[in-house]
Amino acid sequence: MANKNYINIYNNLVKYSRNKSIFSLFTDNDTFSDRLLIFFFHFGFFLKEYKKTQDKELLQEVFDYVIRELEISIREIGYGDASINKKMKTYINSLYSILEKIDNWDNQDVSKKSDIFQSFFNYDGDTVKLVKYFDKYSIFLKKNSFNSFLNGVINLEI
Repeated sequence: MANKNYINIYNNLVKYSRNKSIFSLFTDNDTFSDRLLIFFFHFGFFLKEYKKTQDKELLQEVFDYVIRELEISIREIGYGDASINKKMKTYINSLYSILEKIDNWDNQDVSKKSDIFQSFFNYDGDTVKLVKYFDKYSIFLKKNSFNSFLNGVINLEI
């Protein structure tokens, strides 16, 4: 499968991550770091859901494509070559940590799910609305096929 189709997956994830109402659930700020973490949560849930039905090589290609696109975006922000590799390593470690923590998402109670978000965001407030958002996002992924993400931008109505 050609990488050109993966741009739709990436664009969907970016679109969902730009939902300004998400940020009001856990912060007064809209920082690059928070936006990237929200992107990683969307991507993490995407990978978690579709690893059940898709070939590992295909998901690895999607993973590699998304990481390359992120690196390009970070370069466009103006980070230099010396700091890009260090930043990317930190970001990828965050993604792996998110993947590990959400792996058992469906079997956790609201409190444990909320703790996951509080461990990533510097926020002492209530993250239950964020938990509810990602519960709904998880259901949304279950209802939409992997191919629908390849074929175009899907409206997430949560």
